[in-house]
Amino acid sequence: MNFKKPSIRQVISLALVLGLILLSNDGQAQTDSLKKDPTLILKKYLELDLKGARLSSFTRESQRPYVAWKEEPVWGQLVVVGGYNVIEDIDQWDVKNNLDTVIPVEYKVLGSLYLEKAVFLSEPRVDRIGFRVKSVNGAWRVVDPIIPPHVGQKRVLNYVKQAIIEETDRSRLAALTALRDDLRVIR
Repeated sequence: MNFKKPSIRQVISLALVLGLILLSNDGQAQTDSLKKDPTLILKKYLELDLKGARLSSFTRESQRPYVAWKEEPVWGQLVVVGGYNVIEDIDQWDVKNNLDTVIPVEYKVLGSLYLEKAVFLSEPRVDRIGFRVKSVNGAWRVVDPIIPPHVGQKRVLNYVKQAIIEETDRSRLAALTALRDDLRVIR
């Protein structure tokens, strides 16, 4: 058999076609695909928030693929939570249309941490917040509300411990140490 060497144009065309096939298949496997359940994108956003993704500008970027907003305010407080539950019962959702819905989430709130003064206020309760998830540029995105970070107790405690290590001001160090002790005992 006699094979002819392919031209550079044929090689480039083949590479482009293969690249497009790979990209289209990868896109369908993504969490934010409109063919997927919108709770998947919401759960990813909430999981990252619980782990403290919004505590620094570096880690905040990890949530960018899941939200519609470009900028987020600087928060003076964190909501310390013991967990959350995404309500998956569609009867409890506020369905605007097939590409726009409000999905309720229940947080087990332990209290609020005020960053400037390094103060924790215990406020145990269950908060129910409706997150609007809709199609933005062909993918599911959380569009609102933009709420203060809802961070797990363990992560907040580690955040405060790191602040203690980095603090040089003695009065601030005392406030952070007291805060750490307060966070250790909450249930």
